[in-house]
Amino acid sequence: MADRHVPDFGGPDFRGPDFGGLAIRDLVIAPGASPIRQAIAPGEIVGLAGLDGHGQELFLKMLAGLAPPLGGSIVLDLPGGGGKITGFRKAVSSGIAYLPRDRRANGIFPTQSVLDNFAVSTLSRDTRLGLISPAARRARYDIYREKLSIVAPRPDAPITTLSGGNQQKVLLARALALEPAILLLNDPTRGVDVATRHVLYDVFRGLASDGMGLVILSSEIEEILLLCHRVLVFRENEVAAEIAGQALTTDTVISAMFGRAA
Repeated sequence: MADRHVPDFGGPDFRGPDFGGLAIRDLVIAPGASPIRQAIAPGEIVGLAGLDGHGQELFLKMLAGLAPPLGGSIVLDLPGGGGKITGFRKAVSSGIAYLPRDRRANGIFPTQSVLDNFAVSTLSRDTRLGLISPAARRARYDIYREKLSIVAPRPDAPITTLSGGNQQKVLLARALALEPAILLLNDPTRGVDVATRHVLYDVFRGLASDGMGLVILSSEIEEILLLCHRVLVFRENEVAAEIAGQALTTDTVISAMFGRAA
């Protein structure tokens, strides 16, 4: 249920010329595992792959502050100094947004409207003179509805009336409304139709072009090959391989997942 806790943090747009990226320093995600040293640069899309249960999802959740590491640290290089991630609240307030894997269990609030699901994490941005402004909320929602091509009958409709793909777009809009420097995506196209997938792909590429760093865990190798500049392949709770450039192929990723030479 930790994924469902989406408090209102507000805050500035963290992207800017002084944002230096996300540093993962000697991170240990399981007993006996080798420490992980990585950096996510602004504008970079990094993929996470591996067989189920080999640590890639745990690693992503640690970046989001949803699981404590056994050792090491995660630091955002922000204007004016660094920000060490010590939990989910700190991650979000520092400039990290997370999109959960299971939108039904950990993402949507099924009894709430489309608009309420969108605005729940950023209520303070719609406040005028201490009161929530419905017009401001609606105007902000409309911006993201257009950007993500969200198809919804009306903002006050129950979110459960939307297709799975449009529910996912609302959750992505909620994450983007935080204006993060780093976006963490846990299998973001799981259970959505082909047309929605390609809309999301274009959005992810556009965000990277604008300077946002993205980390994408995907259960589909083809998706990783399409989107990512480089891929970290996890095996037994360690980064077994880092693959980029011309070496980034289906064969090399699968070989690394099974501990074989390509």
